[in-house]
Amino acid sequence: MVKKLYNWSSTWTGTIVIVLVIMSFIAQAFVIPSGSMKNTLLIGDMLFVKKFTYGLPIPRIPWLEVKILPDFNDNGHLLEGDRPKRGDIVVFRYPNNETIHYVKRAVATGGDIVAIKDKHLLLHPKEGNEYVKANYPKNSIVEFADKLWAVDPYRKAHPGIHNDPSVVDNGLNPSELFNMMPRIVPEDETFMMGDNRDHSNDSRFWGTVAYKFVVGTPWFIYFSWDKNKEIRWDRVLKQVSTIEEKTNIKDMEIKHEKGIY
Repeated sequence: MVKKLYNWSSTWTGTIVIVLVIMSFIAQAFVIPSGSMKNTLLIGDMLFVKKFTYGLPIPRIPWLEVKILPDFNDNGHLLEGDRPKRGDIVVFRYPNNETIHYVKRAVATGGDIVAIKDKHLLLHPKEGNEYVKANYPKNSIVEFADKLWAVDPYRKAHPGIHNDPSVVDNGLNPSELFNMMPRIVPEDETFMMGDNRDHSNDSRFWGTVAYKFVVGTPWFIYFSWDKNKEIRWDRVLKQVSTIEEKTNIKDMEIKHEKGIY
C-alpha cells in the first residue's frame, strides 16, 4: 500500500493533486506587491501563507480563483476557526474584488470602536474602560465621550508601523489619513490597516473585512529581493515575528544611542 502511494505520488497526476491539496488547505505562496506593510513586509518578500490559522477556507483552483466546493457554512470556510486577533497580520481577499489578495494588520475586531486623530490610531476595545486601564500604559490612554481610548496601541510591539512626515493635510490627500470619526466594527468583521500608514489602501477607505474573506496569516519568508534584484539574505527563511523582534531590538538600540527613553 505504501509503495503504491509512493508510486502514485511520483506521477504527474499525484504530484498535481498533492500540490493542490497543500495550496488549498495548508500553505500558499504569496508575493508582497506593494509597500503598504513596509517596514514589516517589503516589496519583493515572497512568503508562505498559513491557511489553517483561522479555519480552512473554501478551496479554489489556483490562479483561476474558482471555488472547488460550495460554501456550506456561508462564511467562506469549510471548517470554522479562530477570528483574527488585534495585532495579527492577516492575508485576506479584497472585499470589493475577492480574486485579489491583500495583506494588512488587524487593528480592531468585532465590537471595537476605532478612530483616527491627527494620524494617531485610537482604539476603544469592546471590553470597555476597565480593560483599557488594565492593558495599556497610562500615558497612552485618552478619555473622550466617557470612553477610554488606547493611542497607537500597536507601535511598541510592532516597530514597522510608521507614518510618513512628508504626507500632510493639504487638501489633496485623503482626509481619512489624518482624521476619522469613530467607527464601530461589526461583529465577525475586522478593521485592517497597513503598517505604512500613509501609503496603504485599507479599511479607512473601503470598510471592514468580513470573516468569509479571511485566508490566513504569513508563515515565513522563503525568499526576498529588492528592486535591484539583490537578495535580502537577512529575511530569507525568517518568520515575520522574528523579523519584527529584530527590528524592535534595533529600534531600541538606536533610541539608546540617541538617549531616547
